[in-house]
Amino acid sequence: MPIMKMSAKGQVVIPAEFRKRHGIKPGTYCYLYVKDGELIVIPRPENIIASLRGSLRKYGTESLTAELLRERALDNEREERKYQRLFGPKAEAVSQKD
Repeated sequence: MPIMKMSAKGQVVIPAEFRKRHGIKPGTYCYLYVKDGELIVIPRPENIIASLRGSLRKYGTESLTAELLRERALDNEREERKYQRLFGPKAEAVSQKD
């Protein structure tokens, strides 16, 4: 197990084998957090958007578009009931005969 030494400025050097394995290059940003008393370093992907693609699939197979359309239909029904409560049923369109 490689050992790292902390500098006086609080800097550490990640060993080359770990940098290569995890794609850490000069200028790479890393997330740093503590979990169960261990310090964890995770390199941030260069293209964050691309790295998140498909990550929400596990929450359902229905598309977000279908869910949005269903919510809008429910909103329209609520608005229609509210309108009818306030103004009564909608008047039927009267056709004019010439």
